[in-house]
Amino acid sequence: MEQYKDHTPSMMEENEMDGYEKIDRYNAGKIKRIADKYHDILKDIGENPDREGLNKTPERVAKALQFLTHGYDLNPTEILKSAMFTEDYSQMVIVKDIEVYSMCEHHMLPFFGKAHVAYIPNGKVVGLSKIPRVVDAFSRRLQVQERLTNEIRDCIESTLKPLGVAVVIECKHMCMSMRGIQKQNSVTTTSAFTGEFVNENTRMEFMQLIAAKLS
Repeated sequence: MEQYKDHTPSMMEENEMDGYEKIDRYNAGKIKRIADKYHDILKDIGENPDREGLNKTPERVAKALQFLTHGYDLNPTEILKSAMFTEDYSQMVIVKDIEVYSMCEHHMLPFFGKAHVAYIPNGKVVGLSKIPRVVDAFSRRLQVQERLTNEIRDCIESTLKPLGVAVVIECKHMCMSMRGIQKQNSVTTTSAFTGEFVNENTRMEFMQLIAAKLS
């Protein structure tokens, strides 16, 4: 994944250790506002936000939140348009096992898993790395898995105008594992199809291919 860079006025944090230089860019104003709120939250849950282990936690949480939700600053349509090419290819293109990390908008707890995306070109193909980038752009927002699935499908459909799009997402939700029903092994699967993938035979071919393992 590309280094996250905010396009608004930013501050830069650099850490050099054992020859490794880490450079993160954040919106300084946002970081301070969020950190101030988390300072109060720590007090409200009964902690001392000024003790050694916690005195930098509000800032760390603010930076983590800004990174985890940086999809709001990305335009998935423009990501696809940046690498569209004319090709005479009309067979299924699949990018599977795309890692998904998102946050449930109901509890702001993580959900994570894999996305499998396919489309059938209609004169246009897209650079393969752009499909995972589109998945990231939508998942790095407050989400529900059902909407995330549809957003990925609709973006590819409206931008590439292919003969069909298929999206399947499988995720574990911490709001089910850590709280509420507390079922650690449950997995939620969502799917969305358009065009040729509405046809049962095409859809079954896609499902078989994403389930297959390369030898």
